Amino acid sequence: MTPGPLQLLTEYVGGKYDVLLTALWQQCQLVLFASVITLLLGVGVGVWMGRRPRLARILLRIAGTLYTIPILATFALLIPLLGIGQTPALVALIMYGMLPVLHNTYAGLRDVDPAVREAARGMGADARQMLLLVELPLALPKIVAGVRTMVVMNISVSTFAVFVGAGGLGAIILQGIRTFHDGMLLAGTLLTALLAMTAEQLLKWLEQKVRA
Repeated sequence: MTPGPLQLLTEYVGGKYDVLLTALWQQCQLVLFASVITLLLGVGVGVWMGRRPRLARILLRIAGTLYTIPILATFALLIPLLGIGQTPALVALIMYGMLPVLHNTYAGLRDVDPAVREAARGMGADARQMLLLVELPLALPKIVAGVRTMVVMNISVSTFAVFVGAGGLGAIILQGIRTFHDGMLLAGTLLTALLAMTAEQLLKWLEQKVRA
């Protein structure tokens, strides 16, 4: 009798849990590094854009254009420049994740009530205090929403990093497809989905906290 997908999944997880944990750790590292860099760059450039609306439109269009390039095409463009491994995967994830962080940071700062800014100026706040104590705290809910979108998207897109030799759960999924091993395929897919859902719920909780 041919074993079913659930039995194959159980057997694979039981026998290869160390391989799965290694792949999961590789993917978590890649997503974490890419997300931190994207957050710092995205918020920094978003703040700079908030003072320059005309340039902001141009930069948002550029980020939007990069977002529409298929991930495999992005890897094809990056490999001749950066080779294979973690570096091209990291750069690709940063490119893909930049748009939601840029857009939400810019939108959050632009949506700050002018009356609030005037009140802060009236109390003697300088530009730095205005940004750190007034504008960024008010824009924080939108920024966190952009980060949530970016992180969940990066978890999904990072499975394609296997095509540039960056490992991760994508390697498990690809090997499962190539060998017609349903247990391996399900293990990689379910772990990726679980990772994405966990990150989504944690960041959703954080977003609700900063909105409260």
